[in-house]
Amino acid sequence: MTDLNAAGRMVEAASAWLDSLDDEQRAAGAWPWPAEEERHRWFYTPTDHGGLPLTRMRPAQQQLAMRLVATGLSTAGFVTASTIMGLENVLDRLEGWRVDWGRERGRDPQLYYLRVFGTPTLRGPWSWRFGGHHVSVQHLVADGEVQASTPCFLGADPAASPLLGGHLLRPLGAVEDLGRDLVRSLNDELAARAVISSVAPVDIVTGNRARVGDGDTAMRLPDVWRGRFTEPRLADSVEEIQRRAEANAGMQPRHHEEVSLTAAPKGVPAADLSPEQREQVRALLMVFLGRVPDELAAREAAKFAGDRLLDVHFAWAGGVEPGQPHYYRLQGPRLLAEYDNTQRNVNHVHSVWRDPEGDFGDDVLARHLAEHHSA
Repeated sequence: MTDLNAAGRMVEAASAWLDSLDDEQRAAGAWPWPAEEERHRWFYTPTDHGGLPLTRMRPAQQQLAMRLVATGLSTAGFVTASTIMGLENVLDRLEGWRVDWGRERGRDPQLYYLRVFGTPTLRGPWSWRFGGHHVSVQHLVADGEVQASTPCFLGADPAASPLLGGHLLRPLGAVEDLGRDLVRSLNDELAARAVISSVAPVDIVTGNRARVGDGDTAMRLPDVWRGRFTEPRLADSVEEIQRRAEANAGMQPRHHEEVSLTAAPKGVPAADLSPEQREQVRALLMVFLGRVPDELAAREAAKFAGDRLLDVHFAWAGGVEPGQPHYYRLQGPRLLAEYDNTQRNVNHVHSVWRDPEGDFGDDVLARHLAEHHSA
């Protein structure tokens, strides 16, 4: 596998996993291309993410599944995702082993789902998706290359957990610290432009929308699941979580408007920052882009090399001191990166990297269709 590019490694790993499945498993894990509606669904809540869950795989099949996941992440990205999955046990204990979300176990490190769309070949197109609570990874392969890697979501609950010796486990600590360092480096004039709201939204603004666009406001938690809960106990619970979170944050309609997504980015552009602050923007951006394999991350980083970074805007909402609810985003040409830490007393992180024009490879697929299937 070492001599293959990222697409080749994905083809090899996906084929090996698919070959290990029986007919019943394949019905859940392998869907024909293009499956447009399902392929554009993605989640980060503890819901059915679509596909074959690890719990329905034999140990050897689980290993093959994780081998495929590793082809879609950098070494650091894979370690981070694996740690996030393990946090389900920590969260279960934190919640007193009581939360079930209508499943036999609500916080389950085995309820991560893998699905392949189409037949894995270098020519493609085909794609794969892996996801569960706080993890969503997907890639599109076509014409011998990995053509798209977004949306890519990583979260952590708890965001910080105690380790022996007084150390803390913070899987997404750099995403928080680099953002705070940047906003706190701004002078009063720049900070006034960068801080778009004194109140942080209780989640990332774009939620799990298949497509993002001008005017999007923060989605409500009941909508970020695969269907609404029909059991009153669960429906009431998720509504109460939403109500309590917004009440604790002091979220009002004007705050939703302040943090809403707009086509013209809010906040301050890197063009107006000092050279040192621009490097902070670049470092922060790489924490998002660096989730994917190094060769893919380098390709993405090249889109923002040199002066192309100048159009990237940084916007912040909420407090700037540790422990205060906060949110930020980076937005620019073909870029939207969001981070939020407001829930569970500011110990519950959500972060996502998106390409508003090319999520799921829609732009690439449109060109592919025109070039290969036109009359």
